[in-house]
Amino acid sequence: MRRALLGIAADAAIIHLHARNPETGQPDPRPELFLEFMPQIAGACDAVLNVSTGGGLGMTREERLRAAAATSPEMASRNVGSMNFGIFPMLAKHSQWTHEWEPGFLEMTRDFVFKNTFADLEHIVKELGQGHGTKFEFECYDLGHLYNVAWLIDQGWVERPFFVQMVFGILGGVGADLDNLMHMHTIADSLFGDSYEWSVLAAGRHQIPFATQAAMLGGNLRVGMEDSLFIGPGELTTSSAAQVTKIRGIVESLGYQIATPTEARQRLALKGADHVTF
Repeated sequence: MRRALLGIAADAAIIHLHARNPETGQPDPRPELFLEFMPQIAGACDAVLNVSTGGGLGMTREERLRAAAATSPEMASRNVGSMNFGIFPMLAKHSQWTHEWEPGFLEMTRDFVFKNTFADLEHIVKELGQGHGTKFEFECYDLGHLYNVAWLIDQGWVERPFFVQMVFGILGGVGADLDNLMHMHTIADSLFGDSYEWSVLAAGRHQIPFATQAAMLGGNLRVGMEDSLFIGPGELTTSSAAQVTKIRGIVESLGYQIATPTEARQRLALKGADHVTF
């Protein structure tokens, strides 16, 4: 049985990174913010650092690309389809906010399309993939997004092996139902054969169950506070690291092993940590 690639933090093989404005808490694309923590993380562990090009909802394509273009990481995330991205239902679940902008940000997504056109896909894949040798975490929020990845492959813009992240439980994308996971896995296998690695993330309460299912199916998994603030029913997590520790214990108790960063680099044919600019 192959070892599962696990992200984020706490002995994970891959760490997925965003930045926030230290004064306001808002998502922030400025490279200087990423450069405040990326060298420190790289100096403290051997994990693959994966920089977001999703940024924050409402950012332009150029803003979303800034940090990855400046740091030339081994990996970057890449959303592969436009979609309604509805996180406004959280307004009904919370009444206290850390920052004044948060309720308005959530409400904005009631009338918002997260734009990832074919022109956007081509631009970022060529800019980072061909220009920097960066490989992608292709984030697929629905079945059609798998076919968008296949289109990128058919154009010759993406080298194999590549990494597909199947995302479940976001309003506007595919629901967090096991039948959907099984079907997307089946379609991905039919499109990509044995030339890809696949992983699963699920929002909210579905995070740990779906991560466990992915491991049992021979795939990889992602957990972290970007996707869920909880570590158990009604129990807020103290950190992303705590979520990693929990899922690692589950996976290992089932007889599986966690991949090392070296194994992740080999399986994804990454350029190596000595070819980044941070």
